[in-house]
Amino acid sequence: MKVVLQRVKEASVIVGNEKVGAIQKGFLLLVGVTHEDNEEDLKYLVNKIVHLRIFEDDNDKMNHSIKDVEGSILSVSQFTLYGDTKKGRRPSFIKAAKPDEAKALYESFNEALRAEGIVTETGTFGAMMDVNLVNDGPVTLILDSKDR
Repeated sequence: MKVVLQRVKEASVIVGNEKVGAIQKGFLLLVGVTHEDNEEDLKYLVNKIVHLRIFEDDNDKMNHSIKDVEGSILSVSQFTLYGDTKKGRRPSFIKAAKPDEAKALYESFNEALRAEGIVTETGTFGAMMDVNLVNDGPVTLILDSKDR
């Protein structure tokens, strides 16, 4: 699994004309799933995300986790994270998991975040979405469960 994590002051996702998810302070997560991903990948990323210390303390040092600041998460499925652009001009997405497999793991990922006590909003899996955010910092990290 790959996650692009952005620390945000606020974020929302709109499908059609309807706002389906919105948060204030916390993380916007763009989440991609590949064929080889499983529950261990999910657990690794959830643990990493909830304990990352990337919020400032009183001394402006990145010392607090999302739990410490009682932040929220907006999780958005993003199969294009597994786009391969090595050949040609059009990305290949053969490394992305099939939709039914990806959706199941993505939903389990979100439930695992909620089980950690973090308010977790989502976009709509497989939909065209407009994602709005105010990046705080900016702080953007790329996490990959295969990098452990």
